[in-house]
Amino acid sequence: MSDASTRARRPFARGLPLAAPLRLGRPSDTWFKPALSVVVASAVPHLALLATGRLDLVMYTMAGSLCALYGHALPYARRARTVAGVVLSMSAGLATALVTASLTHSTAVLVAVGALLAAAQKVLCDATRIGPPGHVILTFVSSAALFAPQRLGQVPAHLALTLAAGAVAWLVCVGPALIRREGPERRAVARALEAAADCAADPGPRTRNGAAAAVHSAWQCLLVSGRPTPVRRSLERLVAHAEETLAVPPPDPDRLRARAALVRARGPVPEPPPGPGTADALYGSEAERPALYGIDAERAALRASGGRRAARRTLVRSLGPGSHLLPVAARTLIGCALAGYLCAALGVGRPYWAIVTAASLYQANVTLTWNRALQRTLGNLLGVLVFAAVLPLSRTGPLALVLCCLFFSFAAEALITRNYWLGSVAVTPMALLVLEFGGSHPAGELIGDRVLDTVLGALAGFLAATLVTNRRAAGRVERALEATARARTEAETAYAAPSAELDRARRALTASLVELREAGDTAAGEWWQRALPEQELLAAEQAGHRTLAATAQRLGPAARAPE
Repeated sequence: MSDASTRARRPFARGLPLAAPLRLGRPSDTWFKPALSVVVASAVPHLALLATGRLDLVMYTMAGSLCALYGHALPYARRARTVAGVVLSMSAGLATALVTASLTHSTAVLVAVGALLAAAQKVLCDATRIGPPGHVILTFVSSAALFAPQRLGQVPAHLALTLAAGAVAWLVCVGPALIRREGPERRAVARALEAAADCAADPGPRTRNGAAAAVHSAWQCLLVSGRPTPVRRSLERLVAHAEETLAVPPPDPDRLRARAALVRARGPVPEPPPGPGTADALYGSEAERPALYGIDAERAALRASGGRRAARRTLVRSLGPGSHLLPVAARTLIGCALAGYLCAALGVGRPYWAIVTAASLYQANVTLTWNRALQRTLGNLLGVLVFAAVLPLSRTGPLALVLCCLFFSFAAEALITRNYWLGSVAVTPMALLVLEFGGSHPAGELIGDRVLDTVLGALAGFLAATLVTNRRAAGRVERALEATARARTEAETAYAAPSAELDRARRALTASLVELREAGDTAAGEWWQRALPEQELLAAEQAGHRTLAATAQRLGPAARAPE
């Protein structure tokens, strides 16, 4: 550790923001994809059950339909496997909950199983980096199923409904590949170009780190996209061009944004500008192109058995005894159990709402968990008012109830990318309306229980986050610093190597810088830990970006010609 690191400020209990977590942001550029997907995936089983007069089974089909929310940032080859895995994970959690509910009616046991499931789902989603909505949907389904009346003989049929609806969700998520198979890759590359343009227009640590992360994400998307196609080859060249602009900013960043707009569109992928006299070298024949970037070697390594074993080892390490995810799992377990037992002690009939509220809070650190607690509480309290207003309409008939649920499913995904609390305003009435499929309930009872569960779940969840320390966050920073130093040394050693080898080394350095920034941001928002090496972090990032700039200049268009 340097002297600067020992003088770094020790982050004990920091001040908690109030206004910033509630500010609205720009909507996601793909907000409509999960919104439309979940509506279509839900409409098919909902209308089928409506036609057969069995809307009381909606909870089981909804478990499968909600799987349509996952994987929309992934290329279709990877998305197909990911959504299938989500469907199986959802079914496994639901099966555990249904079997438990059929064997016991003890609230103490049900809450304990719900907390254990929530912690396991949280760790699994974080370890696999499944992305939003993460573990919350899985926990919502399994917790609700724990407190649903169930007989052991009914479990296979109910799981069959979930798997059938999950199959519909899988088709909805993968179906667009027939229309535009490189759509996810194009969006990832467009984001990289836009981030590079932002960095060129306003150079600084924030934009530089953001651009490096966007470029890394684009490379990862292309790596797992499947076999190379002419469109993907053009996209690879555009990502390489975005990398080069981080080293030598273009005089006109708007040209990068214009290319990003063309990449997003349905027309042909634009070509990056060639260097003087290098067009033949850069845009050679199809036989030459695999040698340009070395990305094919990485694809082959990922598909090989050794690559799969390495991926499994990485996953096992992230779940092992030394994992930085274990404190978050402990927070989830303790917070969910505390919330459920507290609500049960107060006589609330649906303690699973408190379990889900607590589970939804846990983010990477205490500060982000506080932000989510504030957002969740505000969104749920406003959501019960929306529910009270729409309840008379939903009770005019079964079709009206189905349409209300579909509307709120769409609204939730349309709004949640602006801010979590805004999406919760739509999620809350949808969750309450699901209860109406099994029969009408007194509105006052539903609203009162939901308000009480929300407040108690948020308090219990945040209390667990503050009491369960995460001292491993600082250790993760130290490991990230060491990994970045190794990656920078390897990139510098490979400077005189063939371009394919240097290209792989610089992508590894980019990945280590992204991990370093993530580890630093996570540790910066934690309480009760040792001092962070903030100066060392800054120095490592600056040195890493200087090495990236040097290798980008070495890997200019002329250097990317086949050896």
